[in-house]
Amino acid sequence: MFSRLSDKLQDVFKDLRGHGSISEKNVSDAMREVRMALLEADVHFQVAKDFIARVKEKALGEDVLRSITPGQQIVKIFHDELTALLGGDAEALNLDKPARILIVGLNGAGKTTSSAKLARWLTTQGRTPLLVACDLHRPAAIAQLAALGDQIKVPVFQPQAGETDVLKVGREAAAWCAEKGGNVQIYDTAGRQEIDEPLVEELRRLKELLDPQEVLLVCDAATGQQAVSVAEHFHEALGLTGIILTKLDGDARGGAALSLRAVTHQPIKFAGVGEKIDQFEPFHPDRLAGRILGMGDVVGLVEKAAEAISEEDALRLEQKMRTASFDLEDFLQQFRMIKKMGPLENILGMIPGMDKMKDSSIDEKQLKRVEAIILSMTKRERTRPDILNARRRQRVARGSGTTVTEVNSLLLRFNQMRKMMKKAGNMKKMMAQARRAGMQIPGMT
Repeated sequence: MFSRLSDKLQDVFKDLRGHGSISEKNVSDAMREVRMALLEADVHFQVAKDFIARVKEKALGEDVLRSITPGQQIVKIFHDELTALLGGDAEALNLDKPARILIVGLNGAGKTTSSAKLARWLTTQGRTPLLVACDLHRPAAIAQLAALGDQIKVPVFQPQAGETDVLKVGREAAAWCAEKGGNVQIYDTAGRQEIDEPLVEELRRLKELLDPQEVLLVCDAATGQQAVSVAEHFHEALGLTGIILTKLDGDARGGAALSLRAVTHQPIKFAGVGEKIDQFEPFHPDRLAGRILGMGDVVGLVEKAAEAISEEDALRLEQKMRTASFDLEDFLQQFRMIKKMGPLENILGMIPGMDKMKDSSIDEKQLKRVEAIILSMTKRERTRPDILNARRRQRVARGSGTTVTEVNSLLLRFNQMRKMMKKAGNMKKMMAQARRAGMQIPGMT
């Protein structure tokens, strides 16, 4: 989402870090570039102006100008201010009983999908959510929510066909929820192509009936300043308690994400980071700020790994790597573990310094070809790659729809990787033996 903004900001900071000392002119020139980068990313004009003013004031402080590393200090200031702009600390949902969540937004923003994604996320937190279809204007929305509920094994209340009274549906749904006994109720409401008085009035009456703890607006990050305008109108009409930002994985400029909190004063609580039902996560301002500035998101990466990979599998692979018994079967398993963590470009964005590789070095199609090559081998060939002679390699190439050259290239890289593992394992053994013998190794404790 923020690749262009991130590239421009990193170029500005690289230039600042190149100066031994920082002057007011250096800072002013840099802030001018940053301001243009924010505006090009579709950040609200007033939000960008106020943000630059705060950063510039702190960057011109005596502590920064006289610092040994003023460039680094300015990056730190920028990170802190960007985190504050996005909302500071992450804000949790208010799930006090009866824990009702009203999901609102325009058509096409992703309300129904976000409702199901939120329900699925709540189940991972030990909650028992219930979904309620309250969109009586788009019949497909009810069927869609029912299908998604079935997929994630969450019960869904479906109104009678042809029902037009949303308050009646609300009362029946509340009674149904009480009978079902779930501890979080999620109401997916109707939308429009644009905000109009009938829609607002319907939502007002439904909110008054249900008295929800949370009113979450689903906003499409790709719509730029329109998302900011929509958020203002919904907040004025309904009193939002938070925002769900969808399509944060897209290629759009993404300035809406940087403007929403400042304009509505309401927190972004969740972000949709892909189309799959599990690509939905709590919004952490400091982590997104780090990713925009190319600092990565190591905490987020660890959390994704913990969710996708069992401790037992991780330990088994680590043991195989240490003992250099890692084979193509293990390589395939590791490959699949990484895929479970989400789109590769998102994973790379979480690794400090790796965000530049997203567009250049990694080809998702090429990785699929690698997987196809390994799957075209027999289990014996995967565990004993050395038996892959010329005839076997030709068969693997035909089976995977690739060339013998590609098969050879994969095996060459795999053997090089295994040799490196073996060297690393031997080095660890040597150091362990040396420590047992009482030898002091420089740099080791």
